[in-house]
Amino acid sequence: MGNSVSAFSGVTPSDKVNPPPSCPMHKKTPEEAAPPAPAAKPSECPVQHGNDVNPYNMMPPANQQPAPDQPFNLPTNRQVSSIPRAMPDGSTEFWVYPSQQMFWNAMLRKGWRWKDEDIKPKDMDDIIKIHNANNEQAWQEVLKWEALHAKECGHPRLKSFGGKATDYSPRARFRNLLGYELPFDRHDWIVDRCGKDVRYIIDYYDGGELDNKYQFALLDVRPAFDSVENVWDRMKVTYMRYRYDLLGSKEEKLSQ
Repeated sequence: MGNSVSAFSGVTPSDKVNPPPSCPMHKKTPEEAAPPAPAAKPSECPVQHGNDVNPYNMMPPANQQPAPDQPFNLPTNRQVSSIPRAMPDGSTEFWVYPSQQMFWNAMLRKGWRWKDEDIKPKDMDDIIKIHNANNEQAWQEVLKWEALHAKECGHPRLKSFGGKATDYSPRARFRNLLGYELPFDRHDWIVDRCGKDVRYIIDYYDGGELDNKYQFALLDVRPAFDSVENVWDRMKVTYMRYRYDLLGSKEEKLSQ
């Protein structure tokens, strides 16, 4: 989507077998309920809408209620991601994606008006699958960078994130000056590298046709130029890519 909405919440590893329909876990009746435990705050898309926001994704509490003029009902079940979440107490949970109903409400808050489009329930199902696939793809790209620090930290976790759809990165602006299109979205992710915060910039470009895995975006993922270590990582990767392309082209010529 041109102005995508990203949303996660938290769930412990044991909850992955049975994804919660609401944040952060199934609500039980008083007869079923175990002794109360501290509940993680729910999360939605990374846009600030007031003072009662979650500091980890700058979102208000999850809203699973249908909008007053909503043309059809939407599912409220949520998919658990593969992305580990860094918790303040050091424990690990997994971020949880928004339901279709949460996504609908989030888009309304951002100014979208469904009456201007011929939208159907199937469209919302596709939107959620695209959104989730984009985030899973982004995390895999982050892990490629984090592999440079595998000895230092073998279990990086996503701490927080925010959307900056119209705040184009310097790299995206420079590419645009060269004639390339601007990204349709941008996220900044803060990764907890075993106690060290590392900021990643993710630019999302239109990749054309949607494939059978609901992926269509081309992702440009890299550490931000805000630390000497990040600058060094990007220099190393640039060199490795250049060396690989150079050796690959020579080997191809020799094999001909």
